Amino acid sequence: MNRRDFLKVAALATATAAAPPLYADVPEKSGDTAAVKSYREIGKTGLKMSDISFGAGKLSVASMVLRAVDSGINYFDTSPDYGLSESTIGEAMGRIRRDKIILTSKFCNPMPYPGHLPEGSKKKEYVAAVEGSLSRMKTDHVDFIFVHAIGEMSKDFESEKKRLLSDEMLEAVNALKRAGKVRFLGTSSHGPANMEELLKVAVESKHFDVIQPSFNFMKFPKLPEVIKEAHKHGVGVIAMKTLAGAKDMNLGAGGGEFSHAAFKWVLKHPEVSGLIITMKTASDMELYLRASGKEFTSADQRVLNRYSRLYGKEYCRTGCGECEASCTAGVEIASVMRYHMYFREYGMEKRAMQSYASLKGNAEACSTCSEPACIGKCPYGLAVRDMLCDAHKSMSFTV
Repeated sequence: MNRRDFLKVAALATATAAAPPLYADVPEKSGDTAAVKSYREIGKTGLKMSDISFGAGKLSVASMVLRAVDSGINYFDTSPDYGLSESTIGEAMGRIRRDKIILTSKFCNPMPYPGHLPEGSKKKEYVAAVEGSLSRMKTDHVDFIFVHAIGEMSKDFESEKKRLLSDEMLEAVNALKRAGKVRFLGTSSHGPANMEELLKVAVESKHFDVIQPSFNFMKFPKLPEVIKEAHKHGVGVIAMKTLAGAKDMNLGAGGGEFSHAAFKWVLKHPEVSGLIITMKTASDMELYLRASGKEFTSADQRVLNRYSRLYGKEYCRTGCGECEASCTAGVEIASVMRYHMYFREYGMEKRAMQSYASLKGNAEACSTCSEPACIGKCPYGLAVRDMLCDAHKSMSFTV
């Protein structure tokens, strides 16, 4: 029996919809067409991307890709472990001029997330991963290939550094470039371990053309230094996880709400090339694109301040992981919390449950823990044990 707590999710959604909207400015006229208004250079690659771009983690129909292209979006972020995302992009490719879009994928296997190639993978495995992506997307090359989610597979800095700078991976990239199958190399990270440090290593290595960090207004005090260093080296910066948990989206409330303020905060940083955001529906796309090319204002800051007050003790900061060392049961706290965010706020129930099931250290032990050392260890005041128990109940398969 599947124990997805859909009634609870629906109740939370209803409560959120009933709350006062987080408006930042006056909505645009309903007759205005939402479209990309700004394109930014991606480091020294010579490419320019739409400031608000398409995260394809929830992509299910090819018409969304075509609609995005018609709206001016030219950058598409996908991965073999994002379900049918790559195949769906492939369905659209026959109706898109390839030179008008930027396609990115990851060194991953086509399996439920996370499918990242582990440290120690061989050159032929990296090559096979890319060729699988090309086949599914019906294209002859990807513009960027990413070493994905650095800091997630291991908390050990040296182990993840080896995955990041693998000689086998670099040899594969060089071979793929010579074959015209890959143009540029990137890496991404949403932690929970050593995100800033590993991205700095990537920048300083001079192997990478772009980095993709989690970046939003709620955390990451050291990340601005990293993105400035990236900019100085001509490395592009593409932001993800920009909505800080997406606790209050007010979808359908019109322009100028929370998501606009969050996007504009990220894009006010001149080092940022653009951001990717999951677009599940045409309404998502319409809403999000109304922030394209807009300036960050004092009204936007007030919206973000209010969001922080309302949800600061409910949002587990992606990339933090500072409480994990206190857990004697080995619970992967940051990953559990992130998958629960996907389940509850992002509408990715199936993917979240599959990813949760793959964890070696899930939160099953939390409800019977006699010495919950995590209590009081969160620097942001989150009720960690209660949240972990709720996550396990929501995302577990039981009979």
